[in-house]
Amino acid sequence: MIEAVIFDVDGTLVDSVDLHARAWQEAFRQFGRDLSFSQVREQIGKGADQLLPVFFSEEQLERFGKELEEFRQSLFKRSYMPKVKAFPRVRDLFLRIRSEGQRILLASSAKDEELETYQRLINAEDLVEAQSSASDVSRSKPHPDIFAAALKAGNISADRAMAVGDTPYDAEAAGKIGLRTIGVLSGGFPEEKLRVAGCVEIFRDPADLLEHYDRSVLAVPQVRAA
Repeated sequence: MIEAVIFDVDGTLVDSVDLHARAWQEAFRQFGRDLSFSQVREQIGKGADQLLPVFFSEEQLERFGKELEEFRQSLFKRSYMPKVKAFPRVRDLFLRIRSEGQRILLASSAKDEELETYQRLINAEDLVEAQSSASDVSRSKPHPDIFAAALKAGNISADRAMAVGDTPYDAEAAGKIGLRTIGVLSGGFPEEKLRVAGCVEIFRDPADLLEHYDRSVLAVPQVRAA
């Protein structure tokens, strides 16, 4: 039996992936790298520690990596965060999960301030039992640390929980600690990439998962391995 559902946030519960990509693209341009939107977007879902080395050398990051990240954070907060919207029916989905006796945890690469803003947007502060964020770990997805921290905060084992995420990096990270993942297409990643990364089911968005909850793995009794 699944006792807890661990949600990624960006692209899963709030529509922010394109906005993050635009902020990174603008920040990269400020520091001498003119990259296409698609080049940047396909890396969204990773934290800065995993994203920046894709585009800059170790020597470059030693020189201006911290400054670049701080520039991006300030830019996103000022120009892009006000545009973030919650996906429809997130609170209804959370209420359904809670009605089934399951707990809700969050596992996000976002900074604490961003995560607090997103919880207000989805109107679910009272429904989330525990969470992990960038401040809790030194490595972001696709490393499993953020999901492991969420499990620890919720005092639950991976075999009694299910992750929900929108990127291959969510599924890869969760799979490394034996946590299965439901994929959602709301972050814009192709269904095939989510399946290859290990997602056991795919839904369009939180509203679609809610609509088909009764046939999802969340509703199917699970037999704990001996």
